[in-house]
Amino acid sequence: MKGCYTIKINFKGGIISPGELLDILTAASRSGVKQVRFGLRQQLLIHVEEQLGPRFKQDLDRLDIFYEIDADEHANIMSSYPAEEVFINNTWLSEGVYKDILDELDHKPRLKINISDSNQSFTPMLTGNINWVAAPHLPHFWHLFIRFPKTNSVFEWDEMVYTNDVAKLSREIEAIIHARPDLFIDHEVKDGDALFRLIDKTIYSTRPAPKPMSLPSFNLPYYEGFNRHNNKYWLGVYRRSELFPIAFLKDLCLLCLQTKVGQLCSTPWKSIIIKGIEERDKQLWSALLDDHEINMRHAANELNFQVQDNDPAATRLKTFLVQKLNTLDARTFGICIGIKTQAKSEIFSSILIRRKPLIRIFGKAFFHLYDILCAKDFNPNERTGTVFVSNITKMYLASELQDAILWFYKKQNEKGLHVAPKAAQKPSKKAEAVTALFQCKHCLTVYNSAYGDPENDIRPGTNFEQLPIGYGCPTCDAPKADYFKINSADAVLHAS
Repeated sequence: MKGCYTIKINFKGGIISPGELLDILTAASRSGVKQVRFGLRQQLLIHVEEQLGPRFKQDLDRLDIFYEIDADEHANIMSSYPAEEVFINNTWLSEGVYKDILDELDHKPRLKINISDSNQSFTPMLTGNINWVAAPHLPHFWHLFIRFPKTNSVFEWDEMVYTNDVAKLSREIEAIIHARPDLFIDHEVKDGDALFRLIDKTIYSTRPAPKPMSLPSFNLPYYEGFNRHNNKYWLGVYRRSELFPIAFLKDLCLLCLQTKVGQLCSTPWKSIIIKGIEERDKQLWSALLDDHEINMRHAANELNFQVQDNDPAATRLKTFLVQKLNTLDARTFGICIGIKTQAKSEIFSSILIRRKPLIRIFGKAFFHLYDILCAKDFNPNERTGTVFVSNITKMYLASELQDAILWFYKKQNEKGLHVAPKAAQKPSKKAEAVTALFQCKHCLTVYNSAYGDPENDIRPGTNFEQLPIGYGCPTCDAPKADYFKINSADAVLHAS
């Protein structure tokens, strides 16, 4: 945002102390801030005018709050704790176990760490670099998935790790990866076991995993409004604009303190959840929402979008698509729709809409086209498996998105059916006829010489053979050598 700092404050595991948040919000108010946001990794994002930034930073330093300015060197440690005792049942992973691990993770990691229950899909499991997933039937043991930094490479260790060693091993893995960037950072890793061989198993409590972990199917619960759980209530608050008024949040923190609610939670859906509301206090919470005119019960097809942080273009596109889906009366239950406008960003999604510029002039993008990609089995915890349609204009985006959603429901009803990309179903009248295309064998991104790759300064009309030797896939960074030639009618059939 021009003329502003973005100050990021991590709330480890998405757990927020009302007292600490109140202090932060009070300091932000003194610096003229009226609204704040919550990010995809359960952190707080505050935009402060440049001339008022120094005062706010002084206040945060006085409060001993760690923060970053226009940076994300220390990614937040993400957890599924917000879903605990709300969306997760019949699990050994309790509040105490989460907090024990988070307390042990007392460093400021430079890699993204995710700590997830296997019995949920509310929070992403594999969007981190170091991803811990609780073994479903073996208490206190964890599966470990590594996604190497700035790559699309994910590897599962064939050992499970005991709870007490999760934090220690996380630190060692981070140290190994940063000590060998030539092997593990910013290029596709062919041999994930090369990392695991550098770990001394003898100093950790591990046991062989009987088989690779089966990731759960995606099922997004409705996470907004008042909901009863056992003999108490939880409240989910979502904001269409992503902006939470500071006046509202300050009163919310005060009400937490008044009613002895010891914590609130930030979710990966840029919303907040307050758990443990007593029946006698429900009216106080209702009055808080009324006083600040906080709208509740948004349509489900709005709640299941994921957009990048601090991305007005993605937010505008989300608003556009929600309106179009409402007009089409489209059902989106069970689907997570992601919007990606920046190269190499990681978006949790069953169906991903990828925007790319057709032309760049003096670094500015003009005339965008869109691809629609589907995750393997439409599970957002898996990698992108199929390109459904590519190089379409915004005019056709909503109808093509609806078609992709319909394929999801057809697949649900016909188990084992592969996703059929649009190119395989019928010739697209909207796409330019091309005799030869080149496709990445890893993520199925298609290079079309008619469009080039403006994000990487490749002009339209540049033949594949003319691409520089160092050219890499804009989606997964695979080298040029990992592309293969296809005909337009054969584009994006199935993942390799």
